Amino acid sequence: MAVAEAARPRRLARLRAGSALLGPAFVASIAYVDPGNVASNISAGARFGYLLVWVIVAANLMAVLVQYLSAKLGLVTGRSLPEVLRERMPRSARLAYWAQAEVVAVATDLAEVVGGAIALNLLFGLPLVVGGLITGAVSLVLLAVQDRGGQRTFERVVTGLLAVIAIGFLASLFVAPPSASGVAGGLLPRFEGSGSVLIAAAMLGATVMPHAVYLHSGLVRDRHGAAGPEQRQRLLRATRVDVGLAMLLAGAVNLGMLLLAATNLQGRTGVDSIEGAHGAVATALGPGIALLFAIGLLASGLASTSVGAYAGAMIMEGLLRKRFPILLRRLVTLAPAIVVLGLGADPSAALVVSQVVLSFGIPFALVPLIRLTSDPALMGAEVNRRPTAVAAWLVAAVIIVLNVVLIYLTFTG
Repeated sequence: MAVAEAARPRRLARLRAGSALLGPAFVASIAYVDPGNVASNISAGARFGYLLVWVIVAANLMAVLVQYLSAKLGLVTGRSLPEVLRERMPRSARLAYWAQAEVVAVATDLAEVVGGAIALNLLFGLPLVVGGLITGAVSLVLLAVQDRGGQRTFERVVTGLLAVIAIGFLASLFVAPPSASGVAGGLLPRFEGSGSVLIAAAMLGATVMPHAVYLHSGLVRDRHGAAGPEQRQRLLRATRVDVGLAMLLAGAVNLGMLLLAATNLQGRTGVDSIEGAHGAVATALGPGIALLFAIGLLASGLASTSVGAYAGAMIMEGLLRKRFPILLRRLVTLAPAIVVLGLGADPSAALVVSQVVLSFGIPFALVPLIRLTSDPALMGAEVNRRPTAVAAWLVAAVIIVLNVVLIYLTFTG
């Protein structure tokens, strides 16, 4: 008994030490529950019911592998993915690569700012343009927390917002549980027409996010630096736990969004937009659940736009070795979203299209990541083992093939 009592403080100390290593993956996971996910997953559930459950499950499994590889690269090399690419690319190729990354950053910000604007409109009746400006301003405040309070403070704030997002979108499942047989049937991979392929590509673009691939390597670098051999295994184990827990939570939220729509919105008219879905949720489940839905959407927009801006600055600095004032950086990527809102474009349609654009940016982040983490000269003993490399290349192939099919279906109608 005395031995057991003496061992308990040591176990608690090890648990606290291990939990202190968690955090970077939870910041990166915000990219997986942004407003683009809401639009894509709600559309998928409302239009196709449980049909595309398998897409969310598959995309989340892909995300676990991708984010771990990104974190491993940062941990082993002490550099972010953009920094490693800068060292290995000629100037012209580096500039072209940065240009496509900026297009992805703009599409990312479009989804996040538009989502925050919609949430503020639902909660307070604010015009969308005003809501977009407020979302952008709050993101600057959150970035200031990271700049002044340090990365751990930023991680705690973002993780708190992630908890709000989870409550907002999972609460409905306790009020109106989904069909168990429907969910099980949705695990069988299949499509029903080109519309389901388009939504699946949007869901994939919303789940395996290009800027999260770049970002995670930088987050781990900033937290741990280049780990020495004696620390590396312990940090890699903690990173696997960090990624697993963060992606499990993000995957549950994404699945909850689709199940909410499949259970309560399928067959209803006017639910092809977030606003319409919010109204239908209020009718079907009551104003309390609708309020939580809107609050979750707002937390998603505020957290994801700050994380996206952080990622954009890290990508620019890594590829170009240039650092611009964060306010200027914020305004450049915020402007297109405000223009879209000001022109009166359908915000929910803009969200889905932005996710399709993001899906085209995934190979540009994923292929270099796999090649670099499979390079023995760079990674040493932590180079990808053959099963890991094969799985990673299969993930990249699935994403690229789906995008090719999407282009074909788009141009052939």
